[in-house]
Amino acid sequence: QVQLVESGGGLVQAGGSLRLSCAASGRTFSNYAMGWFRQAPGKEREFVAAIAWDSTSTRYGDSVKGRFTISRDNAKNTVYLQMNSLKPEDAAVYCCAAATSGYYYTDPRKYAYWGQGTQVTVSS
Repeated sequence: QVQLVESGGGLVQAGGSLRLSCAASGRTFSNYAMGWFRQAPGKEREFVAAIAWDSTSTRYGDSVKGRFTISRDNAKNTVYLQMNSLKPEDAAVYCCAAATSGYYYTDPRKYAYWGQGTQVTVSS
């Protein structure tokens, strides 16, 4: 069993930055591909970013490329999402997810474990 706990969300002005963290339990975190997804009210869940277990590969959704950066620290069992140049349309609940096999995935169905999410609000 893996538990994921996100933090770092909040209210920020457009153009500002936030860094989200996702702390994972379990001794095998370093084996997991990790991803971030977001969901805004009335919209479908959207892929944001993913990172391979060894940080050698990352993938981003088209809407966040060049603005967001995913990283991980396996020694701390934590994955991060640095969000810069935030826009009002980035506002959503952001969830991290863990996939226990594979390199990384953009498909949420590939992820076995999910956190509860952290709210990001961007004012214009």
